[in-house]
Amino acid sequence: MARVCFFLGIIIATLFSCKKSSTPSPIEPPIVPPTSFQFSDLKVNGNFAGFTYYGLNNIPVVKITFSSPINLSSVVGNITFTDAAGTATPFTPTLENNDNTLVITPSAALQPITKYILTTNTGLLSKAGNKLQSSVAVNLITAVDDTDKFPRISDDELLTLVQKQTFKYFWDFGHPTSGLARERNTSGNTVTSGGSGFGIMALVTGISRNFISRADGLTRMQKIVSFLKTAERFHGAYPHWLDGNTGKVIPFSTKDNGGDLVETSFLMAGLITARQYFNGADASETTLRTDINTIYNGVEWSWYRKDNGNVLYWHWSPNYNWDMNLPIKGWNESLITYVMAAAAPTYSIPKTVYDSGWAQNGALKNGNSYYGVQLPLGPANGGPLFFSHYSFMGINPKGLTDTYANYETQTKAHAQINYNYCKANPTGYYGYGENCWGLTASDIKNGYTASSPGNDVGVIAPTAALSSFAYTPTESMAALKYFYYKLGNKTWGNYGFYDAFSLQDQWFATSTLAIDQGPIIVMIENYRTNLIWNLFMSAPEVKAGMRNLGFSSPNL
Repeated sequence: MARVCFFLGIIIATLFSCKKSSTPSPIEPPIVPPTSFQFSDLKVNGNFAGFTYYGLNNIPVVKITFSSPINLSSVVGNITFTDAAGTATPFTPTLENNDNTLVITPSAALQPITKYILTTNTGLLSKAGNKLQSSVAVNLITAVDDTDKFPRISDDELLTLVQKQTFKYFWDFGHPTSGLARERNTSGNTVTSGGSGFGIMALVTGISRNFISRADGLTRMQKIVSFLKTAERFHGAYPHWLDGNTGKVIPFSTKDNGGDLVETSFLMAGLITARQYFNGADASETTLRTDINTIYNGVEWSWYRKDNGNVLYWHWSPNYNWDMNLPIKGWNESLITYVMAAAAPTYSIPKTVYDSGWAQNGALKNGNSYYGVQLPLGPANGGPLFFSHYSFMGINPKGLTDTYANYETQTKAHAQINYNYCKANPTGYYGYGENCWGLTASDIKNGYTASSPGNDVGVIAPTAALSSFAYTPTESMAALKYFYYKLGNKTWGNYGFYDAFSLQDQWFATSTLAIDQGPIIVMIENYRTNLIWNLFMSAPEVKAGMRNLGFSSPNL
């Protein structure tokens, strides 16, 4: 029995052994990683500065080094060289460094102030037939063409040219029915009350400079005043925008469809300046002055105190009342609003409104130093430069003081800080410097903003530096020459300088705005002759009103 069991065990073991060997387990093939090569180094004109390069010459040399020698024939279709719009730029590829370095050179000179993108795609092959592991993109931005775009003329001739060309915005492009200034060069029938005040000052400057005759200037002023006498007003204040044909309000925003006291004050300052200029004894000029007085006296400044409070309010709407709820507090562009309100023979405001509302009992003071310059009033670094332009187109800051500041010091410090900031260029924007400076409210790419050291988006507005001539004449002249001679083919148009530009983004506005063009003409004139300052400050109401607010000046 034991022997039988032994043989059975051998048979069973043999059967199982045979079955196992007849069905072996499958063997998995080894995993082979994809073969590729890598980017190793980049040099543009011999330097490495990341993957974006500014200020390049018009035939830059780009060298891209890889971990393997390159198959030059694979460059076609796998290296693209285009401008920002996608237009292909011809180039010549060569190899060096044992064929590990691909050298790309434009076949023709690149355009100035233009962005190009050089992209190496993953289809690029090594000599072994391997593909590039990851694509490489390099941004190449060319420099400003340093050649003069216009013939050189004397500094005095250049200032006159800028004033004359910019004057055309208000004269040639003035609204045909109302005579007022259009908001911007694409505004159609939309005219601006504040910008028209600047335009009236520009009109006076144009007559004084013999750009137009006094008779023609008077005719335009008669048209303007006639229109304003019948245009829509709200407790005497004009809206921000008007229809130049009908005089009806065009809402600036949904609730801003009524009186705008700040814009009205800019308009009134212009009208008072014109009244002082047209001082002839003949009936036409006498009637013009009478009509201007009627318009000015009709502004209910005190009503905009909102229930007799100690601050003026910016807006009132017949539909939304005081919903905008914006008290006019300093420091900003609105000093002129309090001056015009205090100077008004009717509906004037007392000093307490100025002290408590505008000055906030001294809370508008600063006193800190920025870029080596002490700033008496306002926000850190001074804010946008229009703070020192709009009110001071009429108000002469020279020797002007009150409880809160010396305004000659204030305006000069503000402009100097703005200049010093742009020169220091802490944000590293391409193009900023001692010849290219000026941050203020302006158009920007796809929008509008109030640029300042605290809100710097890389956009320079010519009006900022040029309207500061009275404060920073040397720095402003350097900027003017750069804007005109070096950038003039992109910045200069039918109505003077376009609104703004960004060398960082290779963007140049094609727009012109009344509130930016006007200060250029007027503040250059104040720098040259004090004309508008002298006229505005000669008004008896202005003298009395400013004295009542506590101002002291040789001009009062």
